[in-house]
Amino acid sequence: MSEVKLAAEPRTEFGKGAARRIRRANRVPGVLYGHGSDPIHISLPGHELLLALRTSNVLLSLDIEGKTELAIPKAVQRDAIKGFLEHVDLLIVKSGEKVNVEIPVHTEGELAPGAYLVEHVLNALPVEAEATHIPESVTVSIAGLAAGDAILAKDVPLPSGTVLAVEEDTVVLQVLAAQAEEPAAEGEGEGEVAAEA
Repeated sequence: MSEVKLAAEPRTEFGKGAARRIRRANRVPGVLYGHGSDPIHISLPGHELLLALRTSNVLLSLDIEGKTELAIPKAVQRDAIKGFLEHVDLLIVKSGEKVNVEIPVHTEGELAPGAYLVEHVLNALPVEAEATHIPESVTVSIAGLAAGDAILAKDVPLPSGTVLAVEEDTVVLQVLAAQAEEPAAEGEGEGEVAAEA
């Protein structure tokens, strides 16, 4: 898991006008909370934060006026049209502490011959992991699976120190038979079926 260092500045102005001024300065308003402490209102460098958030569950090392706090993102608000960051909520974590997070599920391997589709019932798997060792993702093999087969949460290989935060029998992904193409839908679905075949 990657750790990204960012310089955070405390902020004392609140409201929409103050938030706009912060964003015009290429910074992102945020709040840091956890461990029973009062919320700390901060602003963070926009570009560096945007790059850091490309990694799911990134561990942020925040320098706030000479004091370092470790945090993970809990809620990120983006502009619906332009996609830029509007606000971020960060949770303070300590080394060795366990946290509940969701990690992306990736697949590898080829399905059994035939026209099948893989349905991701869960795009991200809820797990409990040490705050400073959160896996970036998990990978499951779909090699040889056919229609009707499923991968359950208990079948997903987890790194050492990471445990499921969901029932073991929860379906993570399942293999479906490709639906016959409807005559009215010209060209739709053909590429997807061919790609999986």
